[in-house]
Amino acid sequence: MTAIEIIVSILVFIGAFFTLIAAVGIIRLQDVYSRIHAASKSVTLGVMTIMLGTYLFFLLEHGENVGKILLTILFVFMTAPVAGLMMGRSAYHAGIPLWEKSVHDDLKEMHQKENKTN
Repeated sequence: MTAIEIIVSILVFIGAFFTLIAAVGIIRLQDVYSRIHAASKSVTLGVMTIMLGTYLFFLLEHGENVGKILLTILFVFMTAPVAGLMMGRSAYHAGIPLWEKSVHDDLKEMHQKENKTN
């Protein structure tokens, strides 16, 4: 096994680990907001790491510069956190309650300030 294969394998393993952590978070966490957070953050890092390993494999093993993989990394990096934010905001506006042991509601405070100014 060459050093390139070891590096690529490590990157893919790390990406799979983060994706596994996200899956466990989606199953184990208490409310929709925590689940969205686990899914958007961990899966983003996991997919980006797997794609980086894939890019390095094609670049170093086959000598091919696959720009589509870099664009995929950029696209996931830009869209996944924003999608998670929008899903959380939509859930909040739909009236889905926070977990009963949550101690702080930033959106509630923000909406109260907006209502006072209007």
